[in-house]
Amino acid sequence: MKIDMYAKNMSLDGPLRVFIEDRIGGLGKFIGKGPVEARVEIGLPSKHHQSGKIYYAEVNLNMGGKLLRATCQHEDLRNAIVDVKNELQRQIKKFKDKRKDLSRTPHK
Repeated sequence: MKIDMYAKNMSLDGPLRVFIEDRIGGLGKFIGKGPVEARVEIGLPSKHHQSGKIYYAEVNLNMGGKLLRATCQHEDLRNAIVDVKNELQRQIKKFKDKRKDLSRTPHK
């Protein structure tokens, strides 16, 4: 799985890169074989947020022509990344179940 990481209004340090690779890269076991690209964007929506720092995480997962997308906002950046991973995991499971059900329908 190829993971591209981008940061907006903040810096992307080494431990954060490892955390993202660990969480988002862990989705590979649910996907299976085939070319998979993930574009991860994390950051602050603005530098002057009124109610404190609120982080967001956004992942676009391209699975051989099918695009899955998840976004999440949270006060803690790592929690936002985990929430995005859980949402993508749910979408992958739904996509695979749908594909399996379509292959089981009888052909006329």
